[in-house]
Formats: sequence, C-alpha cells, structure tokens
Amino acid sequence: MTINIKSSIAYNFAAPTDFLLQMEAAAIPEQVLTGPGLTFSPTEHTARVAGEDAIGERIWLRCSGEFRAEYEISAEINRALPDISRLPSMLPHELPGEAVPYLFDSRFCPADQFHSFVEAEFGNLQGGERVAAIHDWVARKFSYTPGSSTATTTALDSFVERQGVCRDYAHVVITMIRASGIPARYVSCYAPNVEPQDFHAVAEVFLADPDGPVGTGSWHLVDATEMADRSMIVKIGVGRDAAEVSFLTSYGMADFIDKQITVTVD
Repeated sequence: MTINIKSSIAYNFAAPTDFLLQMEAAAIPEQVLTGPGLTFSPTEHTARVAGEDAIGERIWLRCSGEFRAEYEISAEINRALPDISRLPSMLPHELPGEAVPYLFDSRFCPADQFHSFVEAEFGNLQGGERVAAIHDWVARKFSYTPGSSTATTTALDSFVERQGVCRDYAHVVITMIRASGIPARYVSCYAPNVEPQDFHAVAEVFLADPDGPVGTGSWHLVDATEMADRSMIVKIGVGRDAAEVSFLTSYGMADFIDKQITVTVD
C-alpha cells in the first residue's frame, strides 16, 4: 500500500523574518519515502536541524516577501500494529530516558489537572486497557467541529467544550494518558480519509513490550478522531504538544496566503 502526499503552503513576510518549517515526512525505519520531496522559494538562509527524538527535520529559513513551499512524496508504511488494549504499561522508574519527558505537563496538556477525573473514570483499568478506554471516551464524548478552537486552546478548554479538531483531540488524549502515569506525545502527520483534508495530529503512547525484558517498550499511535488508520499514518514529527511540531513557526509577522493538502492511497 502506497500513501501519496502532495502539500503546499504560502505566506507573506513584510520584513526579513526567521521561521521554522516542518512539513516533510520523517525518514524513519517504519516509513520508506520516495519522490521529488520539498521545494521552496529562494531564501536568505537555510539550515536543517533534527526534530524532537530525531524524528523528522525542521528547516530554519529567513526571507521577506512571498514564500511558497511545495512537497510531494510517496510512503510505504511498515509498523507493528498490536492490540494496544493488551499491552502493559511500565512503572515510572522502569521507563527509558526517551520516554520520561512525555510524562510531564506541557503548554497545552495540563495533566496535573486531570488526575482526579482519570482515576474516577478509568481507575479500574491499567496500561493499554486504560489507553483504549480513554480513546473510546474521547471519541464518544467529543464532536469534531472545525473552527471551534484556536491556536491557544488547551486540553482543559477542549475537555470543557467537548469539541475541537484533531489537534484538540490529541491534546485531550495525551493529557489524560499522562495523568495516568503513561508517557504520551503529540504526532504531526499526514493521513488519508481526513475530512477536511489537512495536516493531521494524533497521540502516541509508550507501552511495554510484554515479551521483552523489563524496561523495553515502544510507541503506539492513537487517533480519537477515528479518521486515520494506524497503518496509513505518515509521521512528520513529534513533541510534547502542538507547539513543538507546528508546520510553520514564525519569529516575526507572517500573513497566511494559502495551504493545500492531498493524501491518497494506491
């Protein structure tokens, strides 16, 4: 199965401005990429830097005037897809260093404010079984409503409103899972069948390998919008929340012009 991706963005910068671009699919073992890749307008400066956890890359750019970027790639996905509900979690002291930062609160995911709720709602469940129950709860209780949130909406705001877009669903799932003592991170991605088609966002949780020694585990995708099939998600980058994996982060005034995303399956 081949996932075909075409995306483009356009902005205008009134003055010379530094910004970070992260819209390329990550070159990681679970997804093999082919195709022409990324092209963009001439800039004053270009430098690639590693994304969080060495998943994907960001590009430092500096320019003024109109900036356009176009990206085209095909991806073959080869990732393990176990039944998450059957996987155990780890005790905090068993976690590898890479997973520990994803236990902490972050800008959009105030997990410390959700401890009482998750214990009351899911206290009889552990590990992957609790993760699956959190997924089901958010999928059932929330309404996917474009335009219902902003760039400053937190998981707590979304929890109160019971609505949002993929970014908000991911933040709520991440927050509840962290409040359960299980590492969870935010994944920016491409995926087919997302309506309306756009950059997508899902959660990813760290659970134990039941057949491995203590301290071994892996990351598993969770999409409470239920629009993206785990076998067809193409990762761009990861972070503690949306602030760390925006497709464009500007350090100056930026006027949005256009964005187009197409994701199809062969």
